[in-house]
Amino acid sequence: MNQKDHWQQVYSTRQTESLGWYKPHLATSMSWIKALNLDLEDPVIDIGGGASTLVDDLLELGHRSITVLDISDNATSTARRRLANKAELVTWIEGDITSIDLPTSYYALWHDRAVFHFLTEQEQQQKYRHNLLKSLKPGGYLVIGTFAPEAPAICSGLPVQRYSQEQLVKALGEEFELMRHQKELHITPGGVEQMYIYCQFRKIA
Repeated sequence: MNQKDHWQQVYSTRQTESLGWYKPHLATSMSWIKALNLDLEDPVIDIGGGASTLVDDLLELGHRSITVLDISDNATSTARRRLANKAELVTWIEGDITSIDLPTSYYALWHDRAVFHFLTEQEQQQKYRHNLLKSLKPGGYLVIGTFAPEAPAICSGLPVQRYSQEQLVKALGEEFELMRHQKELHITPGGVEQMYIYCQFRKIA
């Protein structure tokens, strides 16, 4: 089963609130995003945003240029139904971040919680990085959360690549300046402990 089929099945057979990465609100991400004081017209993209409530919270803050990208349209359909008429204010993209063509030097903020760590092959990681470098404008920000070394080696039936702060810095490359980082323990709806590393970067090249 390929990645798309896997996630389509996950979102069609399980309630969002039961999924391992589910949180009612991404408090750390939202706190960091608010602290950036972005213009509300600045383009923001949520990679793997799917059924996440980050888009709800960004709309509540008044952001007016939000894109949600996910490989599963079953995931984004969940968010669209939840948002009802507000869904029309969001750009929804169904696609694989390792192959999709995104606009050049466009986004002021790239957010990713729990996508990058599912890319376990070097080629996938390089393609992700290529898209990130291409579409994030100079001076733009990256907020990313991945499994830390203490986290399980598998999530949602798939292997993951776990990162320390230093490994994530190296993987993303010298074009990104680390601004802040912290670990955060996530407890899944099923009671499993998953340690995350959150990092915020600024694109300097």
